[in-house]
Amino acid sequence: MDIKKVKKTAILITLFFLPVIFLLFLYPSTNNYTPLNIVKENVLDVQNLTSYANSDIVLEDHISVIAFLGTDPELKIKQMSNLRELIYDKFQGFKKFQVVILVSKGSEDGAYRLKQELNKYNELKYWHFVFVDNDDSQKLFNNLRSTLSLDSNYASDYVFIVDKDLNQRGRLDDRTDKEIEKNDLVYPLTAYNCTKVAILKNKMGADDLRVLFTEYRQKRKGEFDSSTRRANQIKPDHEKEN
Repeated sequence: MDIKKVKKTAILITLFFLPVIFLLFLYPSTNNYTPLNIVKENVLDVQNLTSYANSDIVLEDHISVIAFLGTDPELKIKQMSNLRELIYDKFQGFKKFQVVILVSKGSEDGAYRLKQELNKYNELKYWHFVFVDNDDSQKLFNNLRSTLSLDSNYASDYVFIVDKDLNQRGRLDDRTDKEIEKNDLVYPLTAYNCTKVAILKNKMGADDLRVLFTEYRQKRKGEFDSSTRRANQIKPDHEKEN
């Protein structure tokens, strides 16, 4: 028996069935399915930023993960590597999914080097860098719902989910079961920390993006029963970020 051929066949079988297994986990039963909350409506589209000229990349009609890397994108290599491995690599095959990275104009070389580093294992076909003035980057960031701020480089460790209808998605109530039992104040999860693997893997990937894709799949089939809560169902005074 040729051991090399056996190993090659085993690898090919594994590569074939892994996406199938992932899809089975991706689509939960309707009995356990709750739509991902809308935490902010009418998000500003990148095409409406005055300093952005490439109209090929837009948020509308896409499921987008938005990041802000500012003037020195290479400083966020760890965060972007986590985002690529835990989120992009899992969802890149889904229709209309994209990652949109806002970078300051004048930082094109740094963005190119970052993309080359991230490109080592697979092509980032749906990973887009958008170059804008710092004021426009700040404008879009302020338009999203969070209690966060951009740092001195106009960058953040956090990313945001925006749906096809320009609604920011997240959790209106991110309390744990113990916090609910203790009747702790309600707080949302509106942005996802890329430095924390557990947040990306377990909350953003395994739950939130997964159910968002399920929602759109059901809408295409005419099976979606909208029970998504809106942002006004939580008081801003209770906000905090994990």
